[in-house]
Amino acid sequence: MSVFNQSRSYIIRILFVVVFLLIIAQLFNLQVVSSKYQKLAQENAVFRKVIYPPRGIVYDRKNRAIVNNTLMYDLMVTPSEVKGLDTAYLCQLLEIDTAEFKARMLNLIFKNGRYRPSALEPLLSNEKYARLQENMWRFNRGFFLQERPVRTYPFNVGAHFMGYIGEADPKIIAQSNGFYQPGDYVGRSGLEAYYERILMGQRGVQFLIKDNKNRLVGNYENGEFDTAFVAGRGLRTYVDVEVQKLAEKLMTNKVGAVVAIEPKTGGIIAMTSGPNFDPSLLTGSNFKKTYGKFVLDVSRPLLNRAIKGQYPPGSTFKPLGGLVALDEGLITPSFGYPCGGRYYACGIGKPACTHSGGGHAATLRLAIANSCNSYFTHVYRMAADNPKYGGVKKGYAKWREYMNAFGLGTRIGIDLPSEDKGNIPDTSVYNKVYRNVWSSCTNLTLGIGQDMMTATPLQLANAMCIIANKGYYYTPHFVKSVDNESKEDTAILSKFRVKHEPLTHISDSAFNAVIWGMQDVVTAGTARGAAIPGINICAKTGTAQNFRFINGKKIELNENSMFVCFAPRENPKIAVAVVVENAGFGSTAAAPIASLLVEKFLNDTLRPESVKKAQAMAEKNLMPSILALEQHIADSARAYKWYEMYKDSSLINKYLNRKSSPTEKKDSDTKQPDKTEPAKKPTPAPQRVAITFRAETVLPEERYIVKRKTPVV
Repeated sequence: MSVFNQSRSYIIRILFVVVFLLIIAQLFNLQVVSSKYQKLAQENAVFRKVIYPPRGIVYDRKNRAIVNNTLMYDLMVTPSEVKGLDTAYLCQLLEIDTAEFKARMLNLIFKNGRYRPSALEPLLSNEKYARLQENMWRFNRGFFLQERPVRTYPFNVGAHFMGYIGEADPKIIAQSNGFYQPGDYVGRSGLEAYYERILMGQRGVQFLIKDNKNRLVGNYENGEFDTAFVAGRGLRTYVDVEVQKLAEKLMTNKVGAVVAIEPKTGGIIAMTSGPNFDPSLLTGSNFKKTYGKFVLDVSRPLLNRAIKGQYPPGSTFKPLGGLVALDEGLITPSFGYPCGGRYYACGIGKPACTHSGGGHAATLRLAIANSCNSYFTHVYRMAADNPKYGGVKKGYAKWREYMNAFGLGTRIGIDLPSEDKGNIPDTSVYNKVYRNVWSSCTNLTLGIGQDMMTATPLQLANAMCIIANKGYYYTPHFVKSVDNESKEDTAILSKFRVKHEPLTHISDSAFNAVIWGMQDVVTAGTARGAAIPGINICAKTGTAQNFRFINGKKIELNENSMFVCFAPRENPKIAVAVVVENAGFGSTAAAPIASLLVEKFLNDTLRPESVKKAQAMAEKNLMPSILALEQHIADSARAYKWYEMYKDSSLINKYLNRKSSPTEKKDSDTKQPDKTEPAKKPTPAPQRVAITFRAETVLPEERYIVKRKTPVV
């Protein structure tokens, strides 16, 4: 053999050895070092199932479950695993078309990727679940049913303070630093949001074996790698579910709010906002449809007016003004004011009084019982002009400090998110509005709870707790304790266990003077209809002017009915604030509601005559008629926006061509016209205006039609 041939044979042998060693090295890498194919094989043979824990149960003060859990199912899909799918049949089972199916799949891929399980149809109805369960063998490649605990409401109450849960969106997931994952449900409002970390529990994981047809056939490694879920912990609240049911019943077909608090603890006994709704409507498969409907409703059923409704407190404020004047030494309980029906000390004869003459404001006690506007307007001016502070601005600043101490103009700190603070304007506001030139006559109606003053029903109820307790209060809250309370839980609850004493320096004699006057409101004053046999109620009625602005026009409605109280006087156990919009005097709607709630809580029952009164109040419809006009305006604006975006006039046409439409009117609809009055001119027929240039609302009456530069009539 030649040297050349011998050299070439060596090279070939070396190449074979090198290739062989490379193959051995790669086999070692794949089988020993790298876990890539092990993971792929495991994913093909092992299914990772997330077990969502049941959320904590919420109990009332008598350990009755207000909120519990039930089981529903999500139809999950892993897009990368979908093979041989009968799309038409699946769409038939889900009651959607193929276009909707494709859109959902693309959306899931965009949000979560092709390899992550995502909910194609969350929270299946019982009918859909039954159909899918029977046919899942057809869709075992890429699809599976995921158990999902959802909320159930045994008494169907508490929608506004309990809140609702929803799937964690990308923003929540990002803010949690990966704590939440796609598919997790979180509290989005109310107690569900505030106590999320306590209620949520901890998710578990179960590993299951799949056969060659992708069917689940058993536990992987006998469950050695499984992680058990941990259920959420329960909350024990101060709520009395029977009082809560009554409050919601009484607020049917009304706009406003009710708050009832236990003065000695700050525990909230009941809270409702009107219009109310069944909390179960925001669970399950109807969530999106119902939520969308509520969002478009101008009566705003999702708004918790108990903590976000800002109302002029009206005459319910007067006991607070009296206490300030007593503490500052400006008046004594025997101080009187000669009210002739109007307040003339500022030269304008305003505000007016319901009473005139007869000594109805001869003392503080009588002034409270008879709700004399002149008396408390003058008392406010005395406080603002108090000479020891050297001027109205400093005197007003001191008066405002008292208001903040009563909890007005500041957030109280309830265990609910998004509480509003109301408004007690500081001197800078008046300086700006009146160019630094103003006096106590400028804002004299602050003395009767008006001008720029606003308060939430929660603040008004808390102010009653301060008076009932003679100067102290506990921050209003729902939750008394947490099951298996930890140090972290105690840190959350500790602020609600602190006794606040902002006004305990006010003498008992001053508090007693006001308290006796408030009792006279019920026994001989403006709220005699709120009396309960055997119970001494201390209360104050209020009536506040009510306006709406429609396209720059100020429209006066019926007054808001206001009422605050606590009882019994000797040992206060409940304080209540009630606001009913558009209902007139405080004694006509708000007072009966509060009285019924006090009776139910203290006696644990209602007298037969009270049962009839409660039924009559529940059947009374006090929804403002202006809502029809506002809904018309909102709907027509959306219809035009739709037309502007898609050139589809099907929605806007019904607003342009309608023959009749809602009209604005002051809400004393039931009052019959006086037959002696001359006949009024007929209202002109609505104009038909073609909208051509910009998005505007289509208003139903001539006086509300928005003027355009070139209308086509």
